[in-house]
Amino acid sequence: MGPGKDGNRRLRRLIAGNWKMYGRTADLGEALAVDEALTAGQGAAIDVIICPPATLLLPLAQMLEGRALRVGAQDCHTAPEGAHTGDISAEMLAEAGAAAVIVGHSERRADHGETDRQVRAKAEAAHRAGLMAIVCIGETLGQRQAGQTLAVVSRQLAASLPATATAANTVVAYEPVWAIGTGLTPSAGDVAEVHAGLRSDLVGRFGAEEGTSMRLLYGGSVKPGNAASLLAIANVDGALVGGASLKAVDFLAIVAACPAQ
Repeated sequence: MGPGKDGNRRLRRLIAGNWKMYGRTADLGEALAVDEALTAGQGAAIDVIICPPATLLLPLAQMLEGRALRVGAQDCHTAPEGAHTGDISAEMLAEAGAAAVIVGHSERRADHGETDRQVRAKAEAAHRAGLMAIVCIGETLGQRQAGQTLAVVSRQLAASLPATATAANTVVAYEPVWAIGTGLTPSAGDVAEVHAGLRSDLVGRFGAEEGTSMRLLYGGSVKPGNAASLLAIANVDGALVGGASLKAVDFLAIVAACPAQ
């Protein structure tokens, strides 16, 4: 691992798109357009993944088999199978062609009352199925205004990451809850402070090699207009993109703004 933009790290960047509850079959063309650009050489040194709704996971994975763009899922159950109506296991997602799964997104934590303990169990399930877990953490506006940001994200990180986490199977996404879908973003200094704190926590728990190699993404209203500045911040190894990932032109602009190292 040679020197990179943070002095001693050289990580392959990751841009992940979360389509949330948007998208129909007709919208698969947007993902295919992203793949065509990647195949043509754009972002060749960057990992790019799109996480569509579950209904589109299998057809998209089949279209992209063996190609540059990878496919992920947005959630998984903790068990490999069982009487859990409406849920999907990590093993099922892997069989459908997923390479990764998002766990602990703030919308899951808020809408479904998911706790750090449940998020950790889902990350363990992802690892069990051979999937990369994209583990989300982030503070609310009230917590930020109360000066609790670093304490909150540090606690969430410790409680949400399982012992099975490695740099190869886990990515951490910092998404300040108050910035998701609002058009608001923290300052570059704020992002740098949080990511530096998370990096320190990872090194403290997993050791220098794993801790410095585990990728940290920033999420929260990432757009073509602010991507370059956000992705230039130390310890920001990529982005988890929401609405801007739905259109190929916007998503590719973010990919283009991402430094290879």
